[in-house]
Amino acid sequence: MIALGLRTRAKLGAIGIQAYTVRALMQRDVAGTLAALASIGYREVELAGLYDKTAREMRRLLDDAHLVAPSGHVAVLKGDWNKIIDDAATIGQRYIVCPFTDQSDRTVDGYRRNAAKYNEFGELTRKSNIQFAYHNHDFEFDTIDGVVPYDLLLKECDSKLVQMECDIFWMVKGGRDPVKYFAANPGRYPMVHAKDMTKGGEMVDVGRGSIDFAGMFRHSDQAGLKHVFVEHDEPLAPLDDARVSYSYLRALSY
Repeated sequence: MIALGLRTRAKLGAIGIQAYTVRALMQRDVAGTLAALASIGYREVELAGLYDKTAREMRRLLDDAHLVAPSGHVAVLKGDWNKIIDDAATIGQRYIVCPFTDQSDRTVDGYRRNAAKYNEFGELTRKSNIQFAYHNHDFEFDTIDGVVPYDLLLKECDSKLVQMECDIFWMVKGGRDPVKYFAANPGRYPMVHAKDMTKGGEMVDVGRGSIDFAGMFRHSDQAGLKHVFVEHDEPLAPLDDARVSYSYLRALSY
């Protein structure tokens, strides 16, 4: 018997890439890098900054490469909220994602304060038909005074205002099972970062490590998954790495 929300085969839809993976190339040549990603087969890019471009310029470059950017990472607690939302709308983004919690905020009180701010920002983005989300690393799973910060964020943040982007590598690195979080919080994970890990804990291209992506993505309905973004924090050859990960994920989904 197949559990509710469980697919017998992964179905990922459009496979995207987090621009952080190719940041060195983007800093030199945005148009050429976007064209190279499109030639690999990518149709979606999650932005990580605008690389000295205006939002309008970035939208034009994406259009020229026949790419869309449904999501972007932005340090929302440090920027002008109205401009962040206006830029996202210009680019055509449906999601704005907070990528990181500063070291100074990694206390129970700090996470709780940030959760309140995330709810406030999420209420503002919703008025522009944009969903706010939070992206994890591994440190959110380190217990502080008996509290797991990630669980605190899930509880303190309104699920309608703050959804989650699961970074699979970092969640596994933090000793947690993404599938269990999908089951406990159905529909709250519209996006994931796909990056693989060796048994020794090193980051590698998707399909070259030990994470069971096929099994995990069978729970995509339960998670509410809409976008899968390949990412590698320190790729040796960014476009080659992007190609390997894309090929592996495409084979999973067809």
